[in-house]
Amino acid sequence: MGVLRDYFENNTGRAIYKWLPYFEIYERHFERFRGRDVNLMEIGVFRGGSLQMWKHYFGPGATIYGVDLDPACRELEEERVRIMIGDQSDRGFLRELKASVPRIDILIDDGGHTMAQQIATFEELYGHVADDGIYLCEDLHSSYWPKYGGGVRRPGTFIEYAKRLIDQLNAWHTLDPEQLEVDDFTLATYGMHFYGSVLVIEKRPMAPPREGLTGT
Repeated sequence: MGVLRDYFENNTGRAIYKWLPYFEIYERHFERFRGRDVNLMEIGVFRGGSLQMWKHYFGPGATIYGVDLDPACRELEEERVRIMIGDQSDRGFLRELKASVPRIDILIDDGGHTMAQQIATFEELYGHVADDGIYLCEDLHSSYWPKYGGGVRRPGTFIEYAKRLIDQLNAWHTLDPEQLEVDDFTLATYGMHFYGSVLVIEKRPMAPPREGLTGT
């Protein structure tokens, strides 16, 4: 099942609420950080169980930051788990997070799931993720649910926003720079991985791609 799924299935600690397909995605992209001095931030604390899961998974060098709107979540702090209270749609609060956390290696947006929250969080915090880090936004099914501001191909959803990021990922190849040009996202992003209800973005400093030819 994998380390994380096994932890979830046998959890006797604080409650964890996750869609089951997510665990394979987590391990595919997070495994390389295990055993390192990693800073992970998860927006959306619920009852704190996933924060304990991350601490267990990454090991003694990990520092886990939880972010939630509910002040009661602060009581869930423990060794190597810090809780920050604030609204992820508040860009001022998100900038305070950047100032208080020197480096984010992995950021998981499992917060309020509204379009405004997901977009504001990405725009304010993606640039603060480490150069070789991971930005993961989950529960993207909210982009299709009206109560979160979603709808199929509705302008302004996070899914539609992310589709435009695909263009920026490929901006090196544009023949119409007035319509599409290399920007900070292009320069900082190695890849985008879409899964059911999840987007994982891998960061890496990028140079213009080069062609090569070998052999006869």
